[in-house]
Amino acid sequence: MSRRWLITGCSGGLGRVLSEAVLDRGDQVVVTARDPRSLEDLVAGHPETCRATALDVTRAGDAAAAAELAEQEFGGVDVLVNNAGHGMIGAIEEGTPEEYRPLFESNVFGLIETTRAVLPFLRRADGGRIVMMSSGAGIAGDGYYNATKFAVEGLSEALAQEVAPFGIATIIVEPGPFRTEFLGRSMRMAAAEMPEYAGTAGVRRRYRVEHDGQQAGDPHKAVDVVLQAVDAERPPLHLPLGERAYALARTKFTAFLKSMDQWEPLALKTGFDDPS
Repeated sequence: MSRRWLITGCSGGLGRVLSEAVLDRGDQVVVTARDPRSLEDLVAGHPETCRATALDVTRAGDAAAAAELAEQEFGGVDVLVNNAGHGMIGAIEEGTPEEYRPLFESNVFGLIETTRAVLPFLRRADGGRIVMMSSGAGIAGDGYYNATKFAVEGLSEALAQEVAPFGIATIIVEPGPFRTEFLGRSMRMAAAEMPEYAGTAGVRRRYRVEHDGQQAGDPHKAVDVVLQAVDAERPPLHLPLGERAYALARTKFTAFLKSMDQWEPLALKTGFDDPS
């Protein structure tokens, strides 16, 4: 079944690979980027099924205009993919408001506004899908980037319950390291580098330098799994991608359950005493 897509952040990374895969299978797509000139080749290669427009998720009105374009050109939106965003490496103490506030504006508030703008169109679709590009960092991690992805996870879980009565499924995609530009142009660094955090945030700084362009994950294979999830009759709410993401999830939830079990006898004794 042909679908109508609106995808944010299509100039590179998983957003670009996903856009190409969706177009290659014959679906209709509104591809977006802050500079739509980076998308001209997609439109040229698929003139009947691809439209490109500027969309800065932090700028009011851009998302609504993109949704209106999908309505005018293709008759609506069946799938929204919230992919736009960027990363940041730095300890909590190292980060400044000038560095972490734009991160939240893009990764969280921009995602919220884009979702709100497109929801009226999705509610009119038959079996709509919302794909939230989270991260393995949304399962477990540290730092400001991880905080934004934890916010995406919580928001998406609530959204999934709200839109389910309309036949809309929400898919939270949680990739581990994939070989995209994420550790390169999509990653910001806290300017301050404190020696006190050499063993924590400093490790992440070195990881970026040592692994950029060397990540084990194949983005084309990741996109293939995402497409299968979108097409599924009952899509998963959570979709970790890659060995690293699954290892993070299993480690976190094992530790979570162990801590719960350890403290349960004491933590349950917190109600009012029975007067009798």
